[in-house]
Amino acid sequence: MRALALVDTDSYVKWGAALLARLPDGWERDIAVVATPARPSDAQLAAALAGSGFEPASVIRTTLDELAERVARERPDVVIVAMRGPAASVVLRLLADLPDRPVLVSGLPGISIPATWKALFYRAQADLVVLHSKHEIREFRLVAGKRGWTHRLALATLPFADAAPSTGGRDVVFAVQSIVPALRADRERMLDILIDTAARNPDHRVVIKVRAVDGEQQTHDEEHSYPDLLRARGDVPANLVVGSGPMAEALDTAAGLVTVSSTAVIEAVARRIPVIVVDEFGLSAELINLVFARSGLTGSGDDVVALRFAHPREQWLDDNYFHESSDNDWLEGVEELLAARALAALVPRESLRGGFGGLLRRAWERKQAFGSHDRTALGAAALVLGVPARRAVLTARAVKRAVRGPAGHARGAARSTADAG
Repeated sequence: MRALALVDTDSYVKWGAALLARLPDGWERDIAVVATPARPSDAQLAAALAGSGFEPASVIRTTLDELAERVARERPDVVIVAMRGPAASVVLRLLADLPDRPVLVSGLPGISIPATWKALFYRAQADLVVLHSKHEIREFRLVAGKRGWTHRLALATLPFADAAPSTGGRDVVFAVQSIVPALRADRERMLDILIDTAARNPDHRVVIKVRAVDGEQQTHDEEHSYPDLLRARGDVPANLVVGSGPMAEALDTAAGLVTVSSTAVIEAVARRIPVIVVDEFGLSAELINLVFARSGLTGSGDDVVALRFAHPREQWLDDNYFHESSDNDWLEGVEELLAARALAALVPRESLRGGFGGLLRRAWERKQAFGSHDRTALGAAALVLGVPARRAVLTARAVKRAVRGPAGHARGAARSTADAG
């Protein structure tokens, strides 16, 4: 059996490689980075693959134009489409039309609560959508059920939830989340907390762990980056530093993890490293940290400064990423789909986009997802026609947001950004 993971950003590289590693012994496994505006730099690729068993030099580089021919020629049995939603939708549609197509698997690379309809919408043509907790399965089933959708959902342990326990360290690691909190004032407040923590705990190093350095892309665009805000502060404690590279390496020397919202919490909990999920900005769907309610991990800025880290409550664990491995059923799902494929009975899944707009609409969606990496003439034409039409739609939405008021605008913007995954 052969599996191919198609990836496009640093977080999806990490997730796709980890999911490939969970396949049974004897499988051939390849990773291909598909060129998009958000593709990882060489440094990000190396960091994302660290500890996965894959080397950056072994990674295939490909483009959307080459993809169908490559899959048709190499005939993988399973393709894991580990890409952001809009790009995943385009790739799934492309591969679904191939004769004797492979089993198509997709999913989300980290914490996926709150469940969003767009996450399923973009992955409608996947035979299997992989999620990582019982909580997520329930929430996404509700989302699908309300719309009459028939996605096949499957459970897998989050790849970062089975790390070996840490031997301990002295660092206070702050895991940055690129889109929350969104407001500059909130990010400045978070920086105040970190500066105060460093000043009052000179025997600890406080590390602002970023996902990208200047010029690098990541899964979600980031405004008001912490390094930029820090540079504007002038004199700061010498033990407050900015770090990049693999999260696993940052946790190797961590006494505790701090975040507003990050999958790094799961990795830290797995390694028995205590955590503070900062709740000063709230616990909400917009902040993508609602899953930590009643976890025992939340705390204030004062808790961070005082280093009052915590471990999760036992009753929270089973429902949230730390279920028994015997509960996982994604490999069973893959095997059933492979059996159907062998009998030429793999049922095709239709896109939820419908036929409105025809080829021009498809070209617009491809151009939006792949930008300059889509070099088709139809894509260029769709851009010329689509930009004015989209501007009109966005203007109409802006008018509606103005009517709803600032609170409605903030909620809509947060949901839109989160749904992009």
